[in-house]
Parts: sequence; C-alpha cells; structure tokens
Amino acid sequence: MSKQPNIVFILTDQQRYDTIAALGHPHCITPHMDRLVAEGVSFSQCHVTAASCAPSRASLFTGKYPHATGVLKNADDWTSSWVENLADAGYHCVNVGKMHTWPFTTPCGFHERYVVENKDRFLEGAEFTDEWEKEVESRGLEKQKRILYRKRDDYHSCLGAFLWELPEDTHSDMFVGDRAVRWIDDRDDDKPFFLEIGFPGPHPPYDPVPRFLEMYEGRDIPLAPVTEADLAGQPPPFKAMRIHNVEIDHDSVVHSLDPTEEQRRNQRAHYLANVTMIDEKVGAIMETLERKGLLEDTIIIFSSDHGDCLTDHGHSQKWTMYDQIIRVPLIAWAPNRFEGGRQVDDLVQLMDLGPAMLELAGAEMPSPIDARSILPAMEGDPTWKGREHVYAEQAKDLIFTDAEFMTMVRTKDWKLVHFRDEPFGQLFDLQKDPGEATNLWDDPDHAETKQALLDNLRQWR
Repeated sequence: MSKQPNIVFILTDQQRYDTIAALGHPHCITPHMDRLVAEGVSFSQCHVTAASCAPSRASLFTGKYPHATGVLKNADDWTSSWVENLADAGYHCVNVGKMHTWPFTTPCGFHERYVVENKDRFLEGAEFTDEWEKEVESRGLEKQKRILYRKRDDYHSCLGAFLWELPEDTHSDMFVGDRAVRWIDDRDDDKPFFLEIGFPGPHPPYDPVPRFLEMYEGRDIPLAPVTEADLAGQPPPFKAMRIHNVEIDHDSVVHSLDPTEEQRRNQRAHYLANVTMIDEKVGAIMETLERKGLLEDTIIIFSSDHGDCLTDHGHSQKWTMYDQIIRVPLIAWAPNRFEGGRQVDDLVQLMDLGPAMLELAGAEMPSPIDARSILPAMEGDPTWKGREHVYAEQAKDLIFTDAEFMTMVRTKDWKLVHFRDEPFGQLFDLQKDPGEATNLWDDPDHAETKQALLDNLRQWR
C-alpha cells in the first residue's frame, strides 16, 4: 500500500470479548470474523474507557478519556472527532449506522451520514426517526419495540430475547449491512475513504431473525455460575442496580435476580445469534470490497464499544467494570500490510485505535491526546510494549443511579474499582480469580496492593 489505504471500521454495539469462535470460543458461529482473526492481528486485552455507549465512543473518536471529553453519559454533547483530521488528509468520510453522537446527526467530520441509532429508544432521542426507521415506515410496517413487547405474556421472563418477525431485511443490523454494501457499490470517485459501519446489535432487544437462532438450537453454550459470595461481595451501587433493572425495563430487558439456567441460555442464544447475523454482513462487506477491486487497498478494523453481562455476576447489560463489559474484541486486517494470524496480549485501550488509523492515513494527530498508537503492534514491532495500566470511568446516570462516579484501574494481574467519596469498592486478583467473583477490597492481606492501585488512580486523575 504505497498510497493512502481505504479504512473500513466496523464497530458493533455491546459485543463481549468472548463472542468470536477463532478467539477461543468455539460455541460461537462467526466464520467471517474468524477470517479476520486468521488473516489479521487480534488484541486479546483491549479495554474500553467507559461502561456505556456514548462515553466510550466519544473517547474512542477523540483519543481522550471521558473526564477529558466531558461526555460522561449518554446524551452529553459530542460534536467533534478525529474524523475531521481524516477529512483534512483527503479522505471521503462516511458513517453508516450507529455513532451515538449528540445530537445524533451532527457531522462530526463525516461527509455523509446514514444514521441508525438504538433499536428501542425510550429516553434520549425518543422522537428522533433514523434512516432504518424511515425505511421500515416506508414499507407500511411498524418496527418491533418496547410498547409492543410489553403486550407479550412472556415479557417479564424472557430477559429481552425476542425473534425478529418482520421481513429479514428490515432488521436494523441487516439494514446497516445492506446500506454499507450499497454505498461501496455506488461509490463513484477515486478518493481514499473512511467508512465507519456501526451495527446496532447485539445490543438489546436481543432480536435475531429466526434462521440465525436456529443455528444455536441444541448448541452447548457455556454459562458462568453466579455465586452467593459474588453477589454478597458487590458494592451497594451494584446491588441497587440489580434491583433497578428488575423494576425498569431498559431496552426491553426485564432483568431477573435469580434467572433459571434455561432463561439464561435462551437469552445468550439470542444474543449470539445476533452476533452471527452481523458476521454474515461482515462477509458481505468483504465480498463487495473484493468484487469492486478495493479489498487489497483496504484496511479493516473490527471492534465494539463495550460488552454485556448477560446475567453474569447477576447483572443486566453494562454499567459495571467486569471484563464482560470493559473488554472487547479488536482485530486489524490488512494482509498486504500486517502479518496475519498474530495475537497481541498486551494491555491496550480501545481509543488507541485512533492514532493508529490516523498514522495509516497520513493524517495529523489531534493534540492533546491520551491515546497511544498501537500501529507498531499491528506491524509486529518487537520493541513495542503495551500499557501497564488501563482505565475506565462511569458517571451517575438514569441506570447507574446510586453512586456519583466510578473509576477502574487494571493491570494484567489486578483490577480495582473505586467509587468517589465512598468507603467501598472492588479489588480482584485476576491471576487467581479471572472470573472476578471474590472481592478482596476489605481483605487485610491485600491492603498494600489496594493502596498502590489507589495511589496510581489518584496520580492518573
């Protein structure tokens, strides 16, 4: 690639790190993501900087931590990004799907935006009609949504898992994938392009079309046990949030404090089927790039904005600092540029992608910036070292209601979660307890480690 490469950035919403077969999770059905892994560079320890959508995305697209962007919760103003730098470097910048800027339609550096947002908006942006909704309405259909799901007899027991019963191509993930393919097909200039494809799934409602759920019938899906010790050791804001999510059906999910194994498996199967549905569209996007003669000149980056507990640790969705939320898949694919089939195990932050993409494009770097380029890791530089610590933040919002501010610091061996002005927190020995089930915050044997991490957190702040 002697010229500026095209960059296709595929960003899903709420996809856990353990959802791709080739990354060691054979119960998942992801042949096209598996191809990206086999031919690309994957990062096994990529951590987001926030436990909810907009703060994580604003951090990713600015290269700054949430406390520096000022985007601390959904619907905080976010109107600029380093996409502007790509545009200045000669790129035609296009967004198809979700970005979660606020306002939703702010340019944010893009020349074209085909905005698709959350599947079931009920709070911010409830009156906004996105491109997907316009398509559904133009066909005389009513999209599946919370006020309709609430009429179901099983609404309070299915944990947000529903089948998509409208025509297959009207599903939001199908629409986004098809719209991205159409943009590639219709492209009519020779400028390098940056194409951000934001899939709304597998964020709930967990709503795959039937043929994808059928793939998971009878499939062994592992479920981590939720222990009484885990629940008892959680800080008060997490205990309160468990109850809150039972009482209020965010994103059409009615949580349960004690779901059965059948309920848990059914929810997980719908979620994974949604991932498989997105995987099919990843394959279609790659096929279209190849058919148009663009694939050899294109770098494909795949990741997600955060994960989903899916009842692990007794929690619904996000807003905690467990690895199920903070750790996400990250793959860089460019066989002409990066030696494929490699896995990088160093700690990185998702926002570290930004400088890497800007360097690949020959674009100017924004300043100041907290992100550190991972391009040397993609290129196999043996002298490159990852981060010693990664951080994540979450401010009080309409779901995380019982604490003002929460911050995480993590090393390869330890994780500490701090609640501002509170005596409680979480401390996990990740070598002995990778499942984060035993909270050592009050254990005197680990007081020195706890203090060292608190000192690090204060110094970082």
